Amino acid sequence: MPVFRLRSKLVFPDPELAEDGLLAIGGDLSVERLLLAYRSGIFPGTAKAIPSSGGRHGAGPAQARAPAPVRPDPPQPASAPFEIRFDTAFEAVIGHCSRVPRPGQDGTWITPEMQAAYVALHRAGYAHSVEAWRDGELQGGLYGVSLGGAFFGESMFSLEPEASRAALAALDARLAAWGFSLLDGQLPHEGLVGYGFQSVPRPLFLMELALALKAGDRRGDWSER
Repeated sequence: MPVFRLRSKLVFPDPELAEDGLLAIGGDLSVERLLLAYRSGIFPGTAKAIPSSGGRHGAGPAQARAPAPVRPDPPQPASAPFEIRFDTAFEAVIGHCSRVPRPGQDGTWITPEMQAAYVALHRAGYAHSVEAWRDGELQGGLYGVSLGGAFFGESMFSLEPEASRAALAALDARLAAWGFSLLDGQLPHEGLVGYGFQSVPRPLFLMELALALKAGDRRGDWSER
């Protein structure tokens, strides 16, 4: 299968050339390259999650995409509802995501270099965190990248049951209110099915992404919106 090597020039091969998901290796983790990868429908990764462009797991905020998945019933909190915040603890969220044990994985793809790259994306106004708090303590959350009318979910964690699900539900509601059309779960994973995601063939994903990117970016701090 063809695997391209990236050089210093900011360009990616056509994602339709990917076979078995893998498209290219090399390059860097600069803000500009990461944004180009997302806009091209390419999932940036490391040696543990190589940059790829295969089938994706996607959902539409409030079932806005077609074909729309069946979304699960809203979670019932164990005691009191979580306090949901946006963009108040991005570095803490990505740090927790890098440490959470994952079945079948040896270590994490969220290396210190990846964390630094996404912190830079956050400071540039493109990467965002959604956090579930209880009694002033961070109990779960997720982070991802927003471009146009698309949100690319990267990772999530829970320190108590339903915390990440509550964060995802809050994100879904906000994206729906803002008119987003695509919530991308990226790499197919059985765990995403329970959140209402479904596998999307690459051509359909690229078509939906192109439409979503026509919307204006919601760049900046989401904590006060």
